[in-house]
Amino acid sequence: MTILTIVGARPQFIKCAPVSREIRKHFKEVILHTGQHYDYNMSQGFFDELAIPEPDYNLGIGSNTHGAQTGLMLIEIEKVLLREKPDLVLIYGDTNSTLAGALAASKLHLPVAHIEAGLRSFNRKMPEEINRIVADKLSRFMFVPTQTAVRNLVREGQTDGVYNVGDVMFDSFLFNLSRLDQTKVLKKFQLQPKEFILATVHRPQNTDNPNVLKELISALEHLHEPTIFPIHPRTRNLMEKYNIQVHADSVRLVEPVSYQEMIALEKNARVILTDSGGVQKEAYFAGVTAIVLRGETEWVELVENGWAFLIGDDFQKLSGLLSRRIEKKPSSKSLFGDGQASRKIVSVLSTEM
Repeated sequence: MTILTIVGARPQFIKCAPVSREIRKHFKEVILHTGQHYDYNMSQGFFDELAIPEPDYNLGIGSNTHGAQTGLMLIEIEKVLLREKPDLVLIYGDTNSTLAGALAASKLHLPVAHIEAGLRSFNRKMPEEINRIVADKLSRFMFVPTQTAVRNLVREGQTDGVYNVGDVMFDSFLFNLSRLDQTKVLKKFQLQPKEFILATVHRPQNTDNPNVLKELISALEHLHEPTIFPIHPRTRNLMEKYNIQVHADSVRLVEPVSYQEMIALEKNARVILTDSGGVQKEAYFAGVTAIVLRGETEWVELVENGWAFLIGDDFQKLSGLLSRRIEKKPSSKSLFGDGQASRKIVSVLSTEM
């Protein structure tokens, strides 16, 4: 059996790594990289560090408007599918690469497997929410990370082909955590364990409006705590466009970090501020509280269990929350499976295909 895997963005490379290792024990895999993320620190660096096989195809689509980017991907993915004639198309998450892959495969009557299916923020202003819903509707196999995701799909009338296997990002986190030198990473960034804040920002709702982005940067400055901020290329470009600068020495902008460096920073941060769904989970894996710079989250389990706090765009709440020195003790029971999601996914495909 030939599986064609479609990836395009940083979170998908992280999810792909453990699944690809497992797939190649049993099947032939063809990897297609759309080029949605193309900067070395956001793309090739992850392939190198995570030992993901070199993509068989790199479409080099790059940045564009949502419609143009998705349309270009559709055209080029279809060409590859017609050439390779895979038995299954595997997609991850909720990016435009996910949507384009699901659409192209479905038009050619190829079965689709969606890893990280069933997530819902219930905010359709987020392009990711549209991508998730459409991808799930078009998928034959929906591999979900949590029981909440199962319930979301059941509410939408989807019960066949739903498999709660746990979260492949947990697989990847555990695999890489055991292989990194945390002390070396902290020394590189001149940080002490539990004496700094880690911040990430990239969502359009926090970056596209200059007033919102300026207010967010100002809020970080007024925390007066050492804050390391690996800055997404898109966020950096918008800060330059809007002439938004960081004036406080406590906030350090750094280039995007590698996955293993990010894990080390997450593991040693006092608290994590983020609008990223993936980083929210990684914070939990690391046993660190996340303050979510959004009004909703796909990972409601984290909020319900006190691991994450939603603040919307009221960034003035940050200092009050941080002054409480939020701490959680790791639970003996994981919310996201047992770290064997990749093996379970391949087991299902071996049985059902």
